[in-house]
Amino acid sequence: MTLSPKKEKKNFLEFIPAKNPAYPWHKNEQGKAVVQIGHKGFYDKIAQKFFKTPKVSDIELDEIGTFVWEAIDGSRTVYEISGLTAGHFGEEERSMLNRVVKYFAILREHRFVTYREGKE
Repeated sequence: MTLSPKKEKKNFLEFIPAKNPAYPWHKNEQGKAVVQIGHKGFYDKIAQKFFKTPKVSDIELDEIGTFVWEAIDGSRTVYEISGLTAGHFGEEERSMLNRVVKYFAILREHRFVTYREGKE
């Protein structure tokens, strides 16, 4: 019987997010960030031809999402971005932290951001 090494626990709040360059973005007339998703796969091509689906989808972020998106600079941690967001919107830091962590989970799920560990 061998003992397996203990997994090192990593604190998500210390991770540094970076925007995925595969997804270009811009700001619309209302000042909100719009992330573009290109549809280039085989089934996407079929859907574009027969069902007239768009080649690019625009995902408009809300006010908080736009602020967080613009705060992602490749050097700030998730915790730092959460604090900036709470300060900007005047919301309690703990509740904003929960919102921002959930938001980053969604961004990661859709591959809009990548992460690296903050304390190296």
